[in-house]
Amino acid sequence: MEQLTSGLIMAAQVLLSLSILVGLHEFGHLIAAKIFGMRVEKFSIGFPPKIFGFQHGETEYSLGAIPLGGFVKISGMVDESMDTEYQKQEPQPWEYRSKPAWQRLIVMLGGIFANIITGILVFVIMIYSLGESYVSKEELNKHGIVAYQLGQELGLQTGDRILKVNGHEYQKFSDLKGPEVLLGDNSYYTVQRGEETLKVFIPGDFIEKFADEGAADRFFEPRFPFEIVDIMKGSGAEKVGLERGDEIVKLNDQPIQYFYQLKGYLAQYDQATLNLEILRKGQLFTLNNLELGENNTLGIYHRPLLEISYTDYSFMESIPKGTGIAFGIIGTQLKAFSKMFSGELNPVKSLSGPIGIARSFGSTWDWTRFWRMTGLLSMVLAFMNLLPIPALDGGHVVFLSFEILSGHRPSDNFLENAQKVGLVLLLCLMAFAFGNDIFKIIF
Repeated sequence: MEQLTSGLIMAAQVLLSLSILVGLHEFGHLIAAKIFGMRVEKFSIGFPPKIFGFQHGETEYSLGAIPLGGFVKISGMVDESMDTEYQKQEPQPWEYRSKPAWQRLIVMLGGIFANIITGILVFVIMIYSLGESYVSKEELNKHGIVAYQLGQELGLQTGDRILKVNGHEYQKFSDLKGPEVLLGDNSYYTVQRGEETLKVFIPGDFIEKFADEGAADRFFEPRFPFEIVDIMKGSGAEKVGLERGDEIVKLNDQPIQYFYQLKGYLAQYDQATLNLEILRKGQLFTLNNLELGENNTLGIYHRPLLEISYTDYSFMESIPKGTGIAFGIIGTQLKAFSKMFSGELNPVKSLSGPIGIARSFGSTWDWTRFWRMTGLLSMVLAFMNLLPIPALDGGHVVFLSFEILSGHRPSDNFLENAQKVGLVLLLCLMAFAFGNDIFKIIF
């Protein structure tokens, strides 16, 4: 039942996000077409069969049953509907084909512009409303890092202090795990390990390991001491007298200084009870026979003893900051595609379809994460739609750019056949993405 609920929450989030983004994308086409006097026959979020719709003016607005997409039907245009009846008649002034190439180009770019503007607005508003909280380099290196499985595979060790990334200074812990680092060429960390300073290099295909759910949690994180801020009612911790403010010193004679040690020790215990040595107001106490809860939990709430830095931004400061984040996503996509075409990245491991995207939203509804994912997807959709595949906006842009530069317009027959080829390519890509998601889940 819990898995079903989690799955429904993930599906609801991705469907809502894609519906918003597809609606805005198609609305961008619609507005541009109407500005230039083109007749828009249909505007649909989702593909047929139609759930409901209404007529307003010359346009039918509808919601389709298949939610992963949408379309606008502009009179006199070869599109995914493959309706070519208009070709048998003389061009009309309100038709797409009657307009100058530069106007048709703007109409084709309208959806991409809408997604770019949406992505920028999402990140600008998030930066303005939430600010930015982070662990600084100085705070991180007070205690160093905890290296988990992926970090250890890279060559990192728990306790390492990361001095530089790619030979440059950094400001925030998040700078160490950004795509520009993990997707970069010859990226490396400069690490202090005891008295030794060394370089830990990041392989070009390392980003593939992050395609798995929860992979980022298996990389590395700040190592931090902690304090107990509350005790769960009815827990084993409450029953043996553990109190807020206590410091856990030992667990079954194993020393505890950092939270990762406590978490790791608890995970390995098969026994139902354990003994704690605690420090309370400067005095040592021993608490015996503490019963573990579900999933080997103590029943405490803790707070990391790390200083979290915070930067508040004015609205004007948020504009360049949010814009930089948005366009950074497109830069990441370009790097990833470049590495896939060069053979450094395996598309099977790197690409995700709707199922993979849904899992990225998480199994709980978090509006901050929802809008962050929506902003990211908006920029990704803008990038993907600009790819020169005939059935996508990018394919139309290529043909229109050729027409503007050469003065020769491709025939309707050529455009129709190109559209068919593009649709086949897209269907194959969608089938691959779905199949790849299922393969990742099973294996």
